[in-house]
Formats: sequence, structure tokens, C-alpha cells
Amino acid sequence: MKFLEKYDFNKEEIAEFLNNSPKALIDSIKDNKKLVGENISYLKDLGVNNYRDIFLEYYDMFLMDHSNFVEVFSKYEPEDLIEKLNKNIKIIEYL
Repeated sequence: MKFLEKYDFNKEEIAEFLNNSPKALIDSIKDNKKLVGENISYLKDLGVNNYRDIFLEYYDMFLMDHSNFVEVFSKYEPEDLIEKLNKNIKIIEYL
């Protein structure tokens, strides 16, 4: 999971993720590093400051096809979405 470091995840966040996630999911993320990275980059580039928290809480959604991932977020006004996500990541459940 060292690839997450290039997306500004620290070693503690990665260790906590590895300790609290199912092995099958960890394997799937490792097998799909490029896809997961594209989805993380999308949120980061969009301006979502707490993208790491979103990943750590909703990691399975980062395995979604990139075009579908983008579609989930592109339905909303970017500035409004970013503001809401930065205040409360739980709104992800309603997107």
C-alpha cells in the first residue's frame, strides 16, 4: 500500500487502514492501484481537502470504474460539493 504515500497518506494512516480492512479488499486495492489512484487524484484535483478521510472511510467506492466515479460527483455544482464534503464526509452516502 506504499503507493498511497504519493497521494499524501502518511504511514500511520496506511497502517491503520491495513489493520482495519478486510484482506480481500486490501488485495483488490493492491490489484487496482492505478484505478484507485485515478479516483483519489480526481477528488484531490477537484479541491476536496479531506480526500484521505473519504478514502479511509469509503475505500470500496474507490474501486469503482473511473468514469462512474467521476459521474457520481459531476452531478453536483463543484464548489457546493467541495464545501459540503470538506464539512462532512458522510454526505458521500447520499450522492
